[in-house]
Amino acid sequence: MSQSKSYNPKDHFFKKAHAEGLRARSAFKIEEIAHRFKIFKKGQAVLDLGAAPGGFLQIILGEVGPTGVVIGVDLAAIRPLGKPNVKTAVLDVLAEDFDEQLRALHQGRFDVVASDLAPKTTGTRNTDVARSLRLAGKALELSQSRGRPGGHFITKLFMGGDFEQFRNEVRAVYDEVKVVRPEATRGASMEVYLVGLRRKA
Repeated sequence: MSQSKSYNPKDHFFKKAHAEGLRARSAFKIEEIAHRFKIFKKGQAVLDLGAAPGGFLQIILGEVGPTGVVIGVDLAAIRPLGKPNVKTAVLDVLAEDFDEQLRALHQGRFDVVASDLAPKTTGTRNTDVARSLRLAGKALELSQSRGRPGGHFITKLFMGGDFEQFRNEVRAVYDEVKVVRPEATRGASMEVYLVGLRRKA
């Protein structure tokens, strides 16, 4: 298969996102996961890690409605979404003071912690997988420290390395764990999403 066939930046999902006013094709990934597992409800508080440019945020805001609260953080600035119940900030999840800065944005617990965090890829598979797992590990840590019992967890990560060990760590915290490769994932990508359902008390 030629490179142009396996990687077409303006494929069906790119065009669909543009047509629907969505900021990124990733919006369809969170939409598929949300609907398959009934993740979101009106009025929830949701943390979106790796939120730029805002594709996940657009879907989550629609799901939780005006009574919900959504916090989106990323290393890149996120263009305002024009909704009073969303706050965004430029933060590094691996910074020592991240937890403190997050608490300044939202004091309470989150019903859902969703992470689309991805490392800057080096092209060296083992390095990229290890970096991806580190970010997913931070997201899981936040779901434990800031998530509500009974709440849900979604994280992107690359397959390989200590994937099975990480899945077992998620299983220790959540009643059910699903591995999902959304339809909107690019063909050559090694990314999947782990979905933890119903955090144990």
